[in-house]
Amino acid sequence: MARRHARVGYGLPTLLAIGLHGLVLLVSVISLPASDHEPKPSSIVQATLVSTETVTDQAQRAEAAKQRALARQAEEQRQAEEQARREAEAAAEQETQRQAEEAEQEAQRQAEEAAREAARQAEAEAERRAADAEEQAQRLEQQRQAEEEAARQREKKAEEQARREREAEEQRQREKEAEEQARREREAAEQRQREKEAEEQARREREAEEQRLAREQAEAEMQRLIEGANEPAANAQQGQQAANDFTALVRQAIEQAWRIPPNVASGARVEISVRLGPSGELFVAEVAVSSGDGAFDRSAVQAVEAAAPFAELRQLPAHLQREYRRISFVFSPEGVR
Repeated sequence: MARRHARVGYGLPTLLAIGLHGLVLLVSVISLPASDHEPKPSSIVQATLVSTETVTDQAQRAEAAKQRALARQAEEQRQAEEQARREAEAAAEQETQRQAEEAEQEAQRQAEEAAREAARQAEAEAERRAADAEEQAQRLEQQRQAEEEAARQREKKAEEQARREREAEEQRQREKEAEEQARREREAAEQRQREKEAEEQARREREAEEQRLAREQAEAEMQRLIEGANEPAANAQQGQQAANDFTALVRQAIEQAWRIPPNVASGARVEISVRLGPSGELFVAEVAVSSGDGAFDRSAVQAVEAAAPFAELRQLPAHLQREYRRISFVFSPEGVR
């Protein structure tokens, strides 16, 4: 900035110096004619001396005077130029000094402005850094709060997971205990059922043995009656007794083969119609009157089928065999009749 002002400042002193030189030249030109006319009085005086000096001497003196005048004018011009140069240098120095002062003032002003700008920037930077620091602090605080919240959530989830695991473990323990209790109860029930079945089996075996003995006795009695009926002294009552004994034998065989299904109503009744062949083989066993319980009805039919054939039919008197080839039995939970 100072160098730019210095280049601009030298122009004015230079112009002043050139103008001053021009003025000196102009004065010199104007002064020359006056100098040429000054010797006229001398010539007049010399004219009066013509009588004593030669023309050559006069001419030499005139030339010398002219040279002195020119030298004087040149000296005056040099002095004027020197004065103009000194004045121009002084003016240039003053201008340079002024420009230097202005440049220094400008530089100081710029420095002050730069200092103020730097101060403003520093203040703005300080404010920005303070804002950044505050924002960073806020972010850190938010992050800390978020981490604390996440930790609380993790702790809460862990507690919830632990609670669920405890509840699941307690539930498993309860289920295990319930299963164990159910197993014990099931084993006890199975044991009771086995005992009951064993008792029932023993009862059925006793009943079967009793029925077998009764059947053998009935067969022997029926045989005796049949034999007695074939005799001339046999009567109708003995034949009927034999028929009753046959019916009893068939009923006992069916009861022995019958397996009553569970959960049968106490008032259930089913009538089964039985049709036998000549040798006592089973032709048909069908439901004549249903109990309304299909399982109960099927068990009665299956009991008849399991007890057949009934070969005792052939032991009846001939006139009774055809009559007892069709028999009906009524089944109820209390027995067969």
